[in-house]
Parts: sequence; C-alpha cells; structure tokens
Amino acid sequence: MARLTTFSRLLITLLIVAALFFVARKFIPGLGGSKDTTPTTEQPTSGTSTESSSSATAPSNSSTWGKTGASFTPTAFTYSAPMPNGGKLKGVVELGATGFNSFIIRLDAQKNWKLEKAEFGVSLVKEGLATDDDVKNGLKRYIADMLSFGVGPKDIHFVVSSGAQKEPIMPKINAALKGMGYYVNVVTPEQEARYALKAALPSAYSNRGFVVDIGSGNTKMSWLPGGALEAPGAKYYQNNLNASDVYQEVKGKAAQIPSNLRGTCFIIGGVPYELAKQVRNGKERYTVLKAPADYKADGAKQEAGLNIYSAIADATGCKQFVFDWDANFTIGFLLQL
Repeated sequence: MARLTTFSRLLITLLIVAALFFVARKFIPGLGGSKDTTPTTEQPTSGTSTESSSSATAPSNSSTWGKTGASFTPTAFTYSAPMPNGGKLKGVVELGATGFNSFIIRLDAQKNWKLEKAEFGVSLVKEGLATDDDVKNGLKRYIADMLSFGVGPKDIHFVVSSGAQKEPIMPKINAALKGMGYYVNVVTPEQEARYALKAALPSAYSNRGFVVDIGSGNTKMSWLPGGALEAPGAKYYQNNLNASDVYQEVKGKAAQIPSNLRGTCFIIGGVPYELAKQVRNGKERYTVLKAPADYKADGAKQEAGLNIYSAIADATGCKQFVFDWDANFTIGFLLQL
C-alpha cells in the first residue's frame, strides 16, 4: 500500500465500501429506502387461496366427483313391503352391460311379490371378451338353475338392458337364445325406467317419491304418473365423458322431477349396491344411504357413480335415498306381464 498514490488508496476504499453496501442491502431487508414490490417466489399451496375457492364447487371443474358432494343427515325410513299370498314362481335373466344376473320371484294375483333367489354373474359383456361357448354355457346354466328351483319353462324370461343393446356380443346372445327356443325382450331406456319404477316404488310412496337406477351404461330417473329420463351411467368415463359435464347433465335432468315427489328416492343399481353394503344392518331389505359427501370413492366406477348421486341430491334436495336390495328393473318387467 506504501507505493500507492493517495488517489489510488481512495479509489480502493470506495470500492470496498460499495461492495460492503450491496452485501448489507442483500441481507438486511428494507435497506435502501424504497419498498420492494417484486412478486414473492412462494406460491400458494394447492387447495388454498383462489384455487381452493374454485375447487370447492367441484365437480364442475374437477375430473373427479368432487369430494365436496351433497352433505346432509339422512332421515330414517320405516316401511315393510307386503308379502305375496300364495302366488307363482317367475324367473328373469338380465343381460346387462357388465354381466348376466338372474332373479326368481314369487308373485301373487295382487302383484305382491317376494324375491326368492338372486344370482349375479360376470360374463364380461361390456369388455367384449365373452366367446360363443361362454354365452351358451352361461345361458344354459341359468335356465337349468331356474328349472330346478321350480320355475316353469314358460315363466323364464330374458331381458336385454338398454345399456347393453349396443354391445357387439349381443347378436351372439340373441342367436344362442333363439336356438334354445327363447325370445329376447329388448327394452328402451324409457321402458327400463318404468320397469324400475314398478319394482322399486311402493304404492305408499307413489305421491311422494321417485326412483333412480344407476346402471353401468346409463342412469334412469322415473316417477308417477309418467316421468322417465335417461342420463349417463356409472361407466361414462369409458366413453371419454367429462365428469363435470356429466354432473351438470344429470343435475339438469333431475331438476325436472316434480318438487312434491322429492321426499324419498328409491335408488338401485351397481354403485348404490356397493354404497349400501357399507351401511347395511343385517339382512334388511331397505338401507338408507349416507350423503354423497360421506363416502370415499373406491375405483373409477364408484367415483363416477358418486358424481351422479351427488348431482341428483344437489338438484332435488332429497335427504332420504333408500336402496332396495330386492328390486331390479327386470322384476318390474315380470310385474307388468
């Protein structure tokens, strides 16, 4: 430093002071006078702030059923279906979008009925994996089981659900049944809705209730004296339908149910069955479902079904969704014969 001129020493000192100033400004907030208006690098975590308020209205902007579905305290349900007096055995096989199901009922002259036997099978119809032999053997087994149970050959019927009609395997099923001397009853969504209404809606609730059938291929809503609507089913995701759009469509259609009939919803179908299993008391025929918000979806189909259930609950304000363990739209088909 002794060889440096006075000016050089001053210049070096100024450089050192300047360096110290910028270091201090970096580590001491507020130094330098003006307020820092630079946006913070810390972003709100997912599910907070604006994002949280928008997701709270799901499923309108969510790919899931929303997790914030309708919440309510279900009202108690006390009703016992009348038993048939004598009657005759009748059987029906449902050729559905996801499998073959069979039902045997005892039916009397007053149309009182009791489910005597039910069997649910998986034929992989929806996935198109069933072979000709699968179809023939499955149908023959259902027929043999019904005959051995006491159902007469003329009292065995076959019904193709509206959701299964478009499946590629259906022509094979029709041909197999025709070869065995049986006629296949093909129903429209509107007919299916009316059959579900006939089986699931007790006469005591005809002026205060409605029926919902959430199937894999479609959802049916029906009420008296003649209401019947169709909406997407619980496997709508296989058709690349958006959950938000399905929610809005179902909600819009459910809003058409007359306000005086929204006291009790009798609900059937695959997803309602899975939900009812979680809260069933013993072997009761009627199980009151929890609110949609109180269920945790297990799998894509259940998630889609909860989306539909939530939309109906939101649209109608109904707080009593009753699952009927015995009712099925094909039983309604038997009742109208």
